[in-house]
This record gives sequence, structure tokens and C-alpha cells, in this order.
Amino acid sequence: MPDIRDDRDGSGYRHVVAQLLLVEDDPAIRGALIRALTERGHAVTSMPNAMGALQHILDSPPDLILLDLGLPDLGGYEALRMMRAVSSIPVVVVTARDDEAEIIRVLDAGADDYVIKPFGPGQIDARIRAVLRRAEHEGPGDGGRLRVGGLELDPYGHEASLDGARLDLSRREFDLLHYLAQHAGQVVTRRDLLTHVWRLPYGGADKTVDVHVSWLRRKLGETAQQPRYLHTVRGVGIKLSAP
Repeated sequence: MPDIRDDRDGSGYRHVVAQLLLVEDDPAIRGALIRALTERGHAVTSMPNAMGALQHILDSPPDLILLDLGLPDLGGYEALRMMRAVSSIPVVVVTARDDEAEIIRVLDAGADDYVIKPFGPGQIDARIRAVLRRAEHEGPGDGGRLRVGGLELDPYGHEASLDGARLDLSRREFDLLHYLAQHAGQVVTRRDLLTHVWRLPYGGADKTVDVHVSWLRRKLGETAQQPRYLHTVRGVGIKLSAP
């Protein structure tokens, strides 16, 4: 989670000091943004291409991604879709493209905000803080530990255990289990899961959810034929409940 501290310049804003990943191929823009964001207390890692950024997301997940659309190896839209397939990390698109249809397309693909070049360092910092505040409000900060039967989740530590034994979950598996635990006893549709866990409100496939639920069942020691915690309601969705 990003560190949140009071601003010392008297502006009255709460500053979110975050680990940022900047994906930008222009060296001049990249350098200027790194300097500006570092001066505001953020830790910035940069990548000049999409594939390097995707690997970094998997190896060392940042708090937020700043993504340029004009990358040399992969279109920004495709890069965003790939990021959303492996992570729910907030993404702020930073680009010179100001076409409304493109903005809508990118936001629908899962971007959390869209900033058009040129912009001042204060604006991009404010956007970062706003997105991280929303993510903090929607994420683990709301609920603390969750318990469903012998299943316990610690959103802060990103850890889960079953009957006292730690579960070895991938980031996506944890996010899926966490969302289901937040709605324990309720039937959650696959579309809801794609929207809130994968952040793909208008895309993705139900098969993606089914595969991850199957992996979760295996780690919970159950099967679709003999469920303990994960119950499929045919034609509706999935319900997490205590045995």
C-alpha cells in the first residue's frame, strides 16, 4: 500500500507517496516526469516499452502505472488489456491523443484515468493522488481481515489461510477470493467478477473466471462436484459460504 502523509507546503492536500511505474519511450518526457514525481516524494521506476513493463508488473507490482499509448513494441490499448489480464493495479494513461472515441475506448478497457499531454507536474501528481485515494477506499482499507468459516484473509498482508494453514495464492487468485469473501453468502455473477477483479467491464470471457475458480478450488481442497466453500449457482454465478 502507498504511504500517505500530510503535505508540508501548506496546501492542505494529503499526499500519497507511491511506488510508480512509468511506461514511456520518449527519453526527454521520461526524464522530466521522473524528476517531477520524485521531487513530490514518489518512487519511480521507468520502462521504455510494454513488454518490459508487463514483466516488471509481475515481478515487482507497483502502486500505480503511468502508461503512454505510443509505445514502440505494442500498442498502448493492447498493452493496457494485457496489464488488466494479469493485474488490477490502477493505470493512468498519459498521451498526446485527445480523440474522444479513443479516450472512451481506453477507459472502457480498464484505465482509471486519462491525462492529455502537455500537462504540468502538479496536475499529474493530483491525478495520481486521486486515483490512489479511490483505490484505497475500494480496497483492503475498507474491511480489514475477513473470515468465512475456517477461511481467513488479510488484505493488508495479501495473505490467506484455511484452518490455520497458509494458502499459496497468486495475486489474481487472492483478489478473486477477497472479492468473494467481501460478498460471502451472496451469489456473485461472472460479469461482476470480470468488472471488479479483472477490471474488464466490457470485455473478457467467463472462461477466465471459471479457470481461476477451478484453481482456487484445488487450493481449498475441494472440487466442483464436492464443494465446501465455492458453490456454483448454475446460470447465475458463484457463492462463497462456510461449509
